[in-house]
Amino acid sequence: MTVENQHAPDVRWKQRFHHFCRAFDLLCEALENRNLEEYSDLEREGIVQRFEYTFELAWKTFKDYLEFSGLPLTEATPRKVIKECTVTGIFSEAGIEPTLFMDMMLSRNALSHTYDMEQFKQIIVKIKEQYLGELKKTYRYFADRGDE
Repeated sequence: MTVENQHAPDVRWKQRFHHFCRAFDLLCEALENRNLEEYSDLEREGIVQRFEYTFELAWKTFKDYLEFSGLPLTEATPRKVIKECTVTGIFSEAGIEPTLFMDMMLSRNALSHTYDMEQFKQIIVKIKEQYLGELKKTYRYFADRGDE
């Protein structure tokens, strides 16, 4: 999924997207070809960490893109960005399910406040079965806009 830098250092969303691509690649790599039971606790924690920073870069890329598109945000929080992407039609254009993106945010928040390995396992299943698909749609959406 790697995308080269789009040769536009002055466009913040492209810079952020470049970092998102790297994070997304690392998250996908961590989840390849293994069942959840095969991971050690340390590896599970690594997957959770990769998910957290991939999600963080995803919503911030959307924030930067909204601002680039002329919609300055008075409050730049993940919840507000998800709402704006829904209202402006960006998520529907990308094929992204807003409720799943919101669920990603809630999972990220839950992971930041718990060290419960059972909850880690449940969220890792969601990451693999649901969230990766939404993050892949995020990747495709911005990859298609690289010439803007």
